[in-house]
Amino acid sequence: MPKMRDCLSVNFTLETFMIQQSQIKPDMPVVCSENGQFAVVDHMVGDATIKLKKDDSGRHHFIPLEWVESVDNKVHVDRTGDQAMKEWTTEQMN
Repeated sequence: MPKMRDCLSVNFTLETFMIQQSQIKPDMPVVCSENGQFAVVDHMVGDATIKLKKDDSGRHHFIPLEWVESVDNKVHVDRTGDQAMKEWTTEQMN
């Protein structure tokens, strides 16, 4: 049987997820774990995917909401810019 603190931890995580999703707005800078900007939000796609504005080559990229650590006037992700750009996709995630 799960302990009460395990349930509380899960609820906190889900609440945090919802707050971050609602705070992500078009045109917000997306910054890496080193605080360098590597993209700009185009818009949210569904509940768990962020579509990024087109890059210099004219392609949109997509990142999962689970990468987001915090949101203030920027979207802060949990990895370096180089790592994020290696792992983002050019196809919409489900």
